[in-house]
Amino acid sequence: MPLTYFLGLIVTVILAAGLTIWAAAGFGLSLGVLGAVALLAALAIRAFAWP
Repeated sequence: MPLTYFLGLIVTVILAAGLTIWAAAGFGLSLGVLGAVALLAALAIRAFAWP
């Protein structure tokens, strides 16, 4: 993977995380609730993954 694509991917992930936190704060959700939702989503995705 070229360096420019890698750095672009890092920037995209950081911007998506910032947008998610900004949107959660706008809806009045705490970071704890946001973390719990992310954990539950990860567990649900893992539960339906192929073995």
